[in-house]
Amino acid sequence: MEINIWFWVLFNAFVLLMLALDLGVFHKKLHVVSVKEALTWSGIWIFLALCFNGFIYYAFGETKAMEFFTGYVIEKALSVDNIFVFVLIFTYFQIPSIYQHKVLFWGIIGALIMRVIFIFAGVALLEKFHWTIYIFGAILILTGIKMLTDKDKKMEPEKNPVIKLFRKFIPTTNELHGDKFFIKENHKSVATPLFISLMMIEITDLIFAVDSIPAILAVTQDHFIVYTSNVFAILGLRSLYFALSNIIERFKYLAIGLAIILVFVGIKMVLIDFYKIPIHFSLLIIFTIIVLSVVISLMKTKKPNV
Repeated sequence: MEINIWFWVLFNAFVLLMLALDLGVFHKKLHVVSVKEALTWSGIWIFLALCFNGFIYYAFGETKAMEFFTGYVIEKALSVDNIFVFVLIFTYFQIPSIYQHKVLFWGIIGALIMRVIFIFAGVALLEKFHWTIYIFGAILILTGIKMLTDKDKKMEPEKNPVIKLFRKFIPTTNELHGDKFFIKENHKSVATPLFISLMMIEITDLIFAVDSIPAILAVTQDHFIVYTSNVFAILGLRSLYFALSNIIERFKYLAIGLAIILVFVGIKMVLIDFYKIPIHFSLLIIFTIIVLSVVISLMKTKKPNV
């Protein structure tokens, strides 16, 4: 689908405007994001995504609208897995709630940049070497199986090679200094735990992008659809984190649902040249898996009446 350059310009202008309003207006002063505020913003981001989905339907037709919505649902569901890790990162580095929004804001900026690179590289690869779709499919299937068999997520930043390399060149401190990422000690820049936690979040998103980008490429290889559905899912990630972080443990079976979705999408990619699974059926399967895993999680973790 050929997209007029102005669609790209206007969409990215909208994203920059929302980010500027977020940091410069709504979160100009540091504060702990309440569940009510987080749920409100989650609702706003979902509403904006659905409005944009309506625009896609009006401008490009039902098929493209279904591709956007399916891609958005996949990315939104997979982003919940990020939240599990974000909780572990902030707990490990003992980052107070009041500073978490700032870390996630800049983490989202980095994630958007990395996703753009992954999306255009992935689409270009599939267009030039179609057979790589089988590799992407295999990666998703293996990742899903690994998620099903390896459920323990251990947070060991000191063993991460990127963090170890960073600490070799940049001195770090184990003490927080307000919301500062760097401080000056003896005329040298020193990284605080806030910056190290930001690095861990960026590394985490890079790892998740290896799964999520191939997953949406199984739905569509349209640059604009892949990019916009990813952006909307990522922009709503922070508010989703603050809405769910205190109850995330109740969604213990959601990881199983996400693993099954990855396996299904991987199979969809592997079979694409033999049988193309209809987009409506794919959406139904994915949505059903998400709903069932959430419902089962809530039922299994329901607190008994005293």
